Amino acid sequence: MKTLKGKNLNLRAIEPEDLNFLHTIENNEMFWEVSHTQAPFSRYVLKQYLENAHLDIYETKQLRLVIEESSKKEQVGMIDLFDFNPQHKRAGIGILIHPYYQNKGYASEALSLLINYSFSYLDLHQLYANITSDNEKSLALFKKHNFAEVGLKKDWILSNRKFKDEILFQLIKE
Repeated sequence: MKTLKGKNLNLRAIEPEDLNFLHTIENNEMFWEVSHTQAPFSRYVLKQYLENAHLDIYETKQLRLVIEESSKKEQVGMIDLFDFNPQHKRAGIGILIHPYYQNKGYASEALSLLINYSFSYLDLHQLYANITSDNEKSLALFKKHNFAEVGLKKDWILSNRKFKDEILFQLIKE
């Protein structure tokens, strides 16, 4: 699908061969705060998840894609649409780049591709993102892509025994 192919990367469906990558990402405690995870996932549970990953976004209300570097076919991260609501034409968006591949422009390119896909192919009216106030990289990324700060949730996320504010960002299709 051309819509999900960029200059340096592709967004693609999750494959059974992604089990090890998914296991590494989902069990990296560094990402647990943003994924709201509190315990590790077993390979068995992730394998079951992969067996159902083919289900349609209209059925599951979510879409998880692998961010793949196009020339080397290496997995560099994941990007998700969640809380997909076709009635109100909106979805949440989340992105995660493996630390080894950060600061190389992959997050920006992947976000650009998913915004285009969401607005053109899924005909969404808006996307939103929830970002903790201390996540400077994500704040800069979403602002760069014209997401507007529309709300603040005080003391929303408990992390390491401290509460953090979470900022709501929204991008409305023009």
